[in-house]
Amino acid sequence: MNKATISQVFPRLRLFTEENFRGQRFVLRGNLGIRNLENRFDDIESLRFFSPNPNATLVLFTRPNFRGQFRVFRGNTNIADLDDIIRGEDPESLVMANFRLTLAQIRQIRRTGILPNGFRRL
Repeated sequence: MNKATISQVFPRLRLFTEENFRGQRFVLRGNLGIRNLENRFDDIESLRFFSPNPNATLVLFTRPNFRGQFRVFRGNTNIADLDDIIRGEDPESLVMANFRLTLAQIRQIRRTGILPNGFRRL
């Protein structure tokens, strides 16, 4: 008899429509970029980012299409209120990876709008 195996994909991102991890929840997995949070999920107010890798990276951008100012989070991150999280502005797009994205890679994503190979784009 074969043993059952479970395959889990990381990182895992939970987006919530209300502050303090309440309201409707959306769960996303794997290396991906979301070009426009508002168009895709309406109004996101809080999030939980999880990965067993302490170098996993979450990048929030102030403009759609990975533009504008950005803020980088490494490892597990819980943000109960996304209002004004990036120098007084709300996130409009994001990138998440199960490995360390360098600042040079993040700036290249911001400059070109192109995600690294192996990333999904929503």
